[in-house]
Amino acid sequence: MFGEKGFQSTKVIGFILGPTLFVLINIFVPETFISPIAYKVLSVAAWVITWWVTDAMPFSVTALLPLILFPALGVMSVGRAAAPYANPIIFLFMGGFFIAIALEKHRLHERIALNLIKLTGTSGNGIIMGFMISTAFISMWISNTATAMMMLPIAVSVVKLIIPENRMLGDGKLSGEQNFALGLMLAVGYAATLGGLATIIGTPPNVVFIGLLNDFNGPTISFGQWMLIGVPVALVLLVANYFIVTRILFPSKLDTIKGSEQLISTKLKELGSLRKEEKLVLTIFLLTSFCWIFQRFFNDIIFKAEILNDTNIAMAGGLLMFIVPVTLKESKFILHWEDTKNMAWGILILFGGGLCLAEGLGEAKIIQAVGGWIVAQTEYNIWFILLLIAVAVVLSEMMSNVALVNIFIPVIFGIAQGLNINPILLALPVTLAASIGFMFPIATPPNAIVFSSGYIRMKDMVRAGLLLNIVSIIIIWVASITLVQWIFG
Repeated sequence: MFGEKGFQSTKVIGFILGPTLFVLINIFVPETFISPIAYKVLSVAAWVITWWVTDAMPFSVTALLPLILFPALGVMSVGRAAAPYANPIIFLFMGGFFIAIALEKHRLHERIALNLIKLTGTSGNGIIMGFMISTAFISMWISNTATAMMMLPIAVSVVKLIIPENRMLGDGKLSGEQNFALGLMLAVGYAATLGGLATIIGTPPNVVFIGLLNDFNGPTISFGQWMLIGVPVALVLLVANYFIVTRILFPSKLDTIKGSEQLISTKLKELGSLRKEEKLVLTIFLLTSFCWIFQRFFNDIIFKAEILNDTNIAMAGGLLMFIVPVTLKESKFILHWEDTKNMAWGILILFGGGLCLAEGLGEAKIIQAVGGWIVAQTEYNIWFILLLIAVAVVLSEMMSNVALVNIFIPVIFGIAQGLNINPILLALPVTLAASIGFMFPIATPPNAIVFSSGYIRMKDMVRAGLLLNIVSIIIIWVASITLVQWIFG
């Protein structure tokens, strides 16, 4: 949006501004501000937030600052500062990473996607629907970035059947074929984002929120409870996205596309029949999902104790990928440790840094003070929830959704505490809204990935994204005053 030079300038400014704010706050903010350690925590928060917002340094590197600075400033001991980096929620996501790596390594996710596309037909809108369903389903379980990267080459192959040359779209009115190409690319990017809303492990902001909620000592949300809200919201948003893209903004009106069915069949033939490795991965994947969904039934009815939880289920599923043999004689297993070399380990550190920062803000009573001030200006009602959701969506267009949740959710907790209500009622809708960013390529990684295809014009993404953002705000708001209230009210 700003160009490469603009991004580099922002990074340089942010790199200098972060530690500068740290020093200035420590010098000029009085010790009596809110609490004796408030100015110290604020100085660290200013540094971390500045680097997160400007992307001056890798997120995971920035996330280690609280671990170093809080003990150095006397905010908390190194043991307390390090504890959030080993929060159970981090191991939940680690287990999910292991399962995702197994799905990708053995190409089971690609097989699922191709078969789902095959079922939805080979008309223009049918193909787009197939891509949206398969992309969203896979994104429920693995990274939305990885999902978009996997689906894009398949989508481009289909588009090339219609538009032989991979060319940038012109500035004039688009043809039906070009509308199809544009709609398909947007569908892949948007569905990768929306699928992640359906499960706790579907997208990093969800996991960060659960970790912050646990750290806040608030009420818990099980995997199944999340899906009771996340799945309906994701489904309604998918349907809305499909109709807006294919029927309102970019109708292609294409009948059966010659060659598309053959292309999908060819790719499925390349995969061959379901191999033993895929069967094992699928079995473990389904077993893990089953335990996540029905853990409360097992704990309350079968075990009569809290034996299963989201974290140990995820880690059990992840570890099974390493210890279940494909061929024991050859010491061949579903996963080997070297398969994790490209795993996003930095994300786990990022979670820990966010939790540590939130604990410091709580210790200094800054969150409570901010929440109390906002409470004094307003009262809890459905319009207040709508405002928070809208603010989250707008901010998600300009900054990382993970950083947004790390920064914004602790403030939401303070507001909920001041209003004396369940924090989930405010924070869950805001977390869902933080993943909504459809207008610009920089808003989410899936947006950037599909924009790189050359089939999307900036003005078309902005036009589609603006309408979809508005619709998403309304849908999430309706879910917050119905589903969320019924389950957690």
